[in-house]
Amino acid sequence: MINKMNKILPGLFFSGGIAIIAIFLSSLVPGDIIGATVMALLVGMAFNPILFKYNKLEPGIDFAGKIVLRIGIILMGVNLNFGQVVDVSKYALFLMIFTMGTAFGIGNLIGKVFGVNWKLTNLLSVSTAICGGTAVAAVGPVIKAKNEDITYAISATFIFDIITVVIFPWIGFALGMSNMGYGLWIGTAVNDTSSVVAAGYAFSQLAGNTAVIVKLTRTLFIIPYVLIFSIINERLEAKSKELSGHTPLNLRKIFPYFIIMFLGVVALRSTGLISDLVAPTISRTSRFCMVMALSAIGLKTSFGDIRDIGPKPMILGFIVDTLVVIVSIGVLMFTGMF
Repeated sequence: MINKMNKILPGLFFSGGIAIIAIFLSSLVPGDIIGATVMALLVGMAFNPILFKYNKLEPGIDFAGKIVLRIGIILMGVNLNFGQVVDVSKYALFLMIFTMGTAFGIGNLIGKVFGVNWKLTNLLSVSTAICGGTAVAAVGPVIKAKNEDITYAISATFIFDIITVVIFPWIGFALGMSNMGYGLWIGTAVNDTSSVVAAGYAFSQLAGNTAVIVKLTRTLFIIPYVLIFSIINERLEAKSKELSGHTPLNLRKIFPYFIIMFLGVVALRSTGLISDLVAPTISRTSRFCMVMALSAIGLKTSFGDIRDIGPKPMILGFIVDTLVVIVSIGVLMFTGMF
């Protein structure tokens, strides 16, 4: 056990150091345009050449990219409250049926036309449909996606979100949207949490509050999608080995048990067992774990890996994001929630 810890600690501390640098650099950018998670990827990629010189860092970096990531997702449940989700779900869930259908349905269709591999296609789709980088970070390891695909999907989300933060409040004002309508639109059409906050509160306090709750409601969908993609990946791997139909699906092997712990934290927060005094500290710990995990993913990805993927997935991500924005506002107009 001690020997294992000794192997892990150097890379773990290194990933943590990159996370601290990323948080500091992100704080220097006005308006939180570049969030700490995206900055962590970029800083990690900048330090990628160090891994070729110091192999002893690799076990700890792997630990950060997998175990610390799961700890971050579990603790993220403290930001959710089932009561708030129920209050807003009667509006948001109906809207999300259309946005998620668009993201995955049209996303996979265009992905096939562009020749983008199914893993990257669905990372781009899950980023748009659920909650940006967090969803990508959760689903990526489950489908055994390459680090460069995970980084690419988060980067595509980041670029689109910069655009939304700038222009969406102006679109909302120009169209005369209500506070509730605008909040629902931002909560379902914008990906990263920091971007939802920035774009939502730029319109009004009520719109911002609504957008954040809708965004947190979307986060709950990490649970079914992680499970669904676990099953899909297991089936495809079995088929590639010509075992399909002969080997039963082993749910115990692929079930993401950390998701149960995530729900447990949500339940503890909803019942008040996690108090308002403790919750902010747990939330900050969760955030740091996510930044640290994405630092590790960045460390294992080079800029050359990203360049080699090519522009088609980026175009695919922009098309899916744009269609979700259009579908979301169209449903709001049709239902009178505009």
